[in-house]
Amino acid sequence: MSDAAQRALDHIDIYTTMSRYCHGVDRCDLAILKSAFWPDATCNYSDQDIDAMTWAENCVKGISQMERTLHTIGNHWITVDGDKATGETYCLAYHLLKNEEGVLTDMLVGGRYLDHFEKRGGEWKIRSRFYTMDWNHNIPSTGNWTSGMLGGLNTGARTPNDHYDRVFG
Repeated sequence: MSDAAQRALDHIDIYTTMSRYCHGVDRCDLAILKSAFWPDATCNYSDQDIDAMTWAENCVKGISQMERTLHTIGNHWITVDGDKATGETYCLAYHLLKNEEGVLTDMLVGGRYLDHFEKRGGEWKIRSRFYTMDWNHNIPSTGNWTSGMLGGLNTGARTPNDHYDRVFG
């Protein structure tokens, strides 16, 4: 295989790892979320590096308290050097929060994942992550989940109750 073809495959595999991360977060599927990281990986979302497996467990606990989430990835700038790579991936995350009085808030967060990836045994995963938030926006929710044109649509849920599990499970 040519070097160019291998680089293209590496980029696809790394992007797939990032997509798996988003799926794991939004479905609160701890096994899938952890599978995006090497067991010895670290994450830094605030002021220090922590074990990625512990971070994933805490993330699922926190996200599961939210009504809904949707993490998307956009610009994806990857530099591959053999079995190591660095990447900056833009992300947009939606969170639907409910306070103690039942009031819903839409929280939108824009940021970037600054990752070091490593390929072991032919598989790419995150070795270390530094997250940086670039902006956020919080407004009262105007979502309509039960009536009108959008009321009849299938809506997402957490694993194992999501349609993904039913369709592909």
